[in-house]
Amino acid sequence: MVVEIADFKVAPEEQALFCEQLQRGVREVLSQAQGYLGHRVLACSETPSRVVLMVDWRSLEDHTVGFRQSPAFAQWRAIISPFFAAAPQVEHFVASAN
Repeated sequence: MVVEIADFKVAPEEQALFCEQLQRGVREVLSQAQGYLGHRVLACSETPSRVVLMVDWRSLEDHTVGFRQSPAFAQWRAIISPFFAAAPQVEHFVASAN
């Protein structure tokens, strides 16, 4: 499993609305992608202009190839990109064994 962490910057007064749109985008688009396993949306308390989306993917390729190179990615971006104050930072993580 791979965890995608997307760090978004939005206008502070739009944080709540952006979180709603993220959830809508997940419901309507992201959750339909092959390899999608689950997600969490985290709204920062100290920095209201910051929202983090954590998405669990079966593999890195499910996200970077299967989803990002599909028509669904354009739908996803159309839902969330109007809120961007800056380009999101997106990285992928693999959990280490305990």
